[in-house]
Amino acid sequence: MAQLYFYYSAMNAGKSTTLLQSAFNYKERGMTPFILTAAIDNRAGVGKVASRIGLEADAHVFESNTNVFSLVESHHQAHKLDCILVDESQFLTKEQVLQLTDVVDYLHIPVLCYGLRSDFRGELFAGSQYLLAWADKLIELKTICHCGRKANHVLRLDELGNAISDGAQVEIGGNDRYESVCRAHYKSELAKLK
Repeated sequence: MAQLYFYYSAMNAGKSTTLLQSAFNYKERGMTPFILTAAIDNRAGVGKVASRIGLEADAHVFESNTNVFSLVESHHQAHKLDCILVDESQFLTKEQVLQLTDVVDYLHIPVLCYGLRSDFRGELFAGSQYLLAWADKLIELKTICHCGRKANHVLRLDELGNAISDGAQVEIGGNDRYESVCRAHYKSELAKLK
């Protein structure tokens, strides 16, 4: 039976690598995965999912106004799809998460979403909020803080590498702009700003 999965973590836990490995596994078995990624994150190029260890794949993109159910359904009618893999799923809207539940419930295609749980302020992204609420399976992918403890928070950094606490929720960037840390280091870095 198809289910909706949410693989979540802080940055640099290997979400994209895990997604790309899943796509490879489906293809290796003669099955057809359908990869989606957020148009807003074009660090690897538009319509690309890339991992820090060098793996990459082409992907279809979604924007905030994309009806992901219609997109998946049209591709499924043309070529039977066996799995939907969504990178950067924190950028999904509430409506799009609901549409993904429809993909599972009405098209009977498993959907595996990979994304951040929370932003640099410790607030949930909309996509993550509804994936946490509606997914059939929640899987935490772990990464570590520089102290060796589990990193479950993300710091946004300025040009000098100092933590910042203000700004728009979404600012695309990598290791130059963000650092995954444990809760204790997250709190201590933000305390320096007061």
